[in-house]
Amino acid sequence: MSLSIGIVGLPNVGKSTLFNVLTKKSVPAENYPFCTIDPSVGIVPVPDERLYKLAEFSKTKKTIPAVIEFVDIAGLVAGASKGEGLGNKFLANIREVDAILHMVRTFHDKDIIHVANRVDPLSDIEVINLELILADLETVQKRISNITREVKRGDKEFVKEDAVLKKVEVVLLDSKMANSLELDEDEKKILKGMHLLSAKPVLYGLNTSAAEEGDIEDVVKKVQEKYGAYVKIDPIFETGLDDLIKESYKLLNLEVYFTTGVEETRAWTISAGSTAPVAGMAIHTDFKDKFIRAEVVAYDKLMEAGSYATARERGWVRTEGKDYIVKDGDVIEFKI
Repeated sequence: MSLSIGIVGLPNVGKSTLFNVLTKKSVPAENYPFCTIDPSVGIVPVPDERLYKLAEFSKTKKTIPAVIEFVDIAGLVAGASKGEGLGNKFLANIREVDAILHMVRTFHDKDIIHVANRVDPLSDIEVINLELILADLETVQKRISNITREVKRGDKEFVKEDAVLKKVEVVLLDSKMANSLELDEDEKKILKGMHLLSAKPVLYGLNTSAAEEGDIEDVVKKVQEKYGAYVKIDPIFETGLDDLIKESYKLLNLEVYFTTGVEETRAWTISAGSTAPVAGMAIHTDFKDKFIRAEVVAYDKLMEAGSYATARERGWVRTEGKDYIVKDGDVIEFKI
């Protein structure tokens, strides 16, 4: 399950401040055996008012939210792809996460030095992106060279891989991120094994201050137009944090379904588009093979009904089989 977001950025952009604030929201790891126990990792609950309303509905004793991991990654400097500063450690740490939260400084503060001695968010983004691109270019070109003999022999598997790598090489040579390239599912599978840094999904966190909120709209527009996903945050005052966590969760293409009862109400994390048996594996791996059926009701319909009995009377509690695609917010009871 893809659950980790690496927080990256130039020095003094607010990465550690953000991580520290997120860590204060952290939950104990014992309920999440898949999570890493590491001081640089914060296990953060995903804000979801549905969970707590459902817990109230069931008068539950224990409530467990969905979580994601935020990883505090060392600050990067230009030249990281060549080993400058903590470059090698930085790039290795990014390789291990599932997505990137790229912290970008938009605030002005004479007491906090900027490594380039000026605040220029778009330039800062380019500095880090270029380092990821250069590191990937080296990886891709090395792999192309290593499979040359197999490609010349006409080995179909390597011919396909070579074609995908050369597509990526063209994009990287144009100073564009690998994630900007449109690939079909087979091509994505081939590329996945390369663990390219610039192929990971990215969310840009614009670190502003309350005083400058209205002054960065032009920056926001430019970032959105050029890079897509972004969120405005002010970690010192904790504004925007819930949006950041939700957007990070969405970035990983994750959804939740709920189980609820007197003992426990819980949000379970699944990949969007999961079938019921696959979704059941979040609870226990046996659920996939032993799955018989699932009783499903949409969260909003259950709340509207006010009770399971009424929801059943209205036909809102459905029996679903193995092919059912679980929807975000489904309340499910599995039968095995």
